[in-house]
Amino acid sequence: MPKRALLERRPWLLTSLIAAIAYYLLIDAAFPGVYLFALQAGSLLLLAVYAILRHTASGGYIVAAIMGLSGFGAVAFELNSFVGIVLFAIGHTLAIGLYLTYRRESLTVSQIAAAVALFILTPLIFWRLPIDRGEALTFSIYGLLLGAMAATAWTSAFPRYRVGLGALLYVSAGIASVAQTGPLAGRTWPEFIVWPLFYLGHFLICTGIIQTLRGDQVGQN
Repeated sequence: MPKRALLERRPWLLTSLIAAIAYYLLIDAAFPGVYLFALQAGSLLLLAVYAILRHTASGGYIVAAIMGLSGFGAVAFELNSFVGIVLFAIGHTLAIGLYLTYRRESLTVSQIAAAVALFILTPLIFWRLPIDRGEALTFSIYGLLLGAMAATAWTSAFPRYRVGLGALLYVSAGIASVAQTGPLAGRTWPEFIVWPLFYLGHFLICTGIIQTLRGDQVGQN
């Protein structure tokens, strides 16, 4: 971005970043939970505002809905994991539809292989992780949608090293989060990587899609 553009032309992105960093720094602090939830959801909702203001066509509203669902889903997951998963799943479904609408015209063998791997391996990993096997089916179904989202993002016409990378970071955050119910149960360090991966993934997805749609460059990156 040009000098001072983030501050002068994209204040919603700057405010979103500040909220995300504040949430990360205050996770373990003696800070009222309701305010933490506000920072957590707010950082994603501010990305939603950015999407709507920067691109008023349908694509902008879809991206805003995805960001909003993730924001509320992140908070809901802390309170009730099933409700959070449902909100995330709706967001993934919207994202899959958007990525399929903007499909890349030609793909290399390696790109196809990467997409297939994401689609197959993500739900398998989610199936294997939980210690409570009663949760395995729910997590694997969610993993299927998450893998499909990442696969379609990677093969979409949006910039692969922004939107595609953002989707990969999102998958990584999901795996690290679910691993806390399994092999990483009781470990504290995953808590410190889930949020950065989750937020940065959304940041890259949101800005990558919106800036591409605004520049009418879909398929050229």
